[in-house]
Amino acid sequence: MKVCELFAGVGGFRYGLERYSDEFETVFFNQWEPSYKSQFAYECYIKHYPLDTIAEDLRPYTNLDIHQVPKDKLPDFDLLVGGFPCQNYSVAGPKSSKGIEGTKGILWWDIRSTLEAKSPSYVLLENVDRLLKSPASQRGRDFGVILKCFDELDYDVQWRVINAADYGKPQKRRRTFIFAYKNHLRYAGENPDFFGSIFPCTYEEKTCKQATVRDLDISQISESFAFTFETSGHMADGIITTKKAAAVKADNDRTLGSVLVPAPDDSYNIKNEAPWIEAKQSKKKERTTKEGFTYIFSEGTCPYPDNEAVPARTMLTSEGSVNRSSHVVLDPATGQKRILLPLEAERIQTFPDDWTKHGIQMLEDGNMAETTLSNRQRYFLMGNALVTELVTDMAPEILRLYHDTRVKRSGVSCKHENAEQSVGIKGSNTF
Repeated sequence: MKVCELFAGVGGFRYGLERYSDEFETVFFNQWEPSYKSQFAYECYIKHYPLDTIAEDLRPYTNLDIHQVPKDKLPDFDLLVGGFPCQNYSVAGPKSSKGIEGTKGILWWDIRSTLEAKSPSYVLLENVDRLLKSPASQRGRDFGVILKCFDELDYDVQWRVINAADYGKPQKRRRTFIFAYKNHLRYAGENPDFFGSIFPCTYEEKTCKQATVRDLDISQISESFAFTFETSGHMADGIITTKKAAAVKADNDRTLGSVLVPAPDDSYNIKNEAPWIEAKQSKKKERTTKEGFTYIFSEGTCPYPDNEAVPARTMLTSEGSVNRSSHVVLDPATGQKRILLPLEAERIQTFPDDWTKHGIQMLEDGNMAETTLSNRQRYFLMGNALVTELVTDMAPEILRLYHDTRVKRSGVSCKHENAEQSVGIKGSNTF
């Protein structure tokens, strides 16, 4: 099965798929970070996956701004994967979420143009859970735009918000996963439950609601579409069906404590606790919106040190710096309070130890040299990464679908007969 990995980071999707089977063959990837002069994510990627795994004429496109990549020049592939940039959707970002209108939100259109040019059978994407509610001023619009794009390109779609810790992973990380597939495939007709078959859950049928994007254009959705997307759902023939899902949680002994190892030295120890205590305390601050509205922003207390008997909290790109989101643990050998080791951050994201320790840098003379990534870079990379084992869990079903030809076409409906028929368009009763 041929794979294209966009917004590849340090290769989380590729690692997750290939860990399950070498039947997954990555024929192209792209990683470009416009905010940094040093392309350390790319350097880490090609350390593990050398450029000679990609056709020679395609290699210059692997570390190029995705806008500049000629999509029609890409090789044919069966599966597109990627964790497209989430900075404009993330609750960890600026005070306001600009959604798909934001600087990095527009990169969605590069996914769309890739799908239009190459028409792969399957798509697997990851983003923050807030994507379903973005932007705050018109909730659901951004995801509505994404679904409309898929519908225009003849894809059915499923999505699910998954907390990795619910399924035996060592981190409480909620992310939206999107699985799309061509609607002419016989799999599309089975009314399938891709995520439910892998990550067991129960559905709240009373929350079931529907909308459609089939008869709307992108501009209509951008201007007036609003819809409450729940934590699971699917779209078939442009009809959206969504409902809340509750995980059937697996037994999980993979706690924060289970990833810890003795620190190699005391450089990770917290030597001045005062700023840490201040950062972890509850806060109430008065803030003013751009419209002049004043409100109270509040944050609860963050554990200090972290509870090692449960999975880690969500790791962010600021991990290791003095802030409320960074983990503070007790070293298993000394009992001293310290920050996470980069190796422990990798374990939390279910990467192999020292995955981000080294990279390969392209020199001006055309040669390559191994580099050592800084701790700050390593924390940043892991904060941007995904829990790779979730991808590995999905890999068998993706391969099964790739090989299976026995599914037949059928309709889609809410099981709850009194489900709310939400139109998703302000002021309309059309649907």
